[in-house]
Amino acid sequence: MQENKGQSKDFTGTWHIYEMELWDEDYFNMDVQACIKIEPDNNGYFQFGLVCGEIDGRIVDYADGKRFEFTWEGNDECDSVFGSGWVRIKKKMYLKASLDFIMETVLPFQQGK
Repeated sequence: MQENKGQSKDFTGTWHIYEMELWDEDYFNMDVQACIKIEPDNNGYFQFGLVCGEIDGRIVDYADGKRFEFTWEGNDECDSVFGSGWVRIKKKMYLKASLDFIMETVLPFQQGK
């Protein structure tokens, strides 16, 4: 593992969440189209269901490819929550990701542009 302090255009953009392991589409798209947005400066935000947060991340190089790893802080139905997560390119235009709530459950999901 090696941290890459630069940007990666591969991760930059708005990625729509289309599948989540713990919730169906009716929940994760209930307020807005569920998404994660990664800016060129490695900051961004996400929202699904009633959970939203701001992210601060970095690109990390692994033997099997790059991952965008981040910490986040936000709200879940007006309760303050925070955690960490990662995003990996699965194939062109699709990501695989995981979002962890501190002291909670890991939430894997799939997304595409």
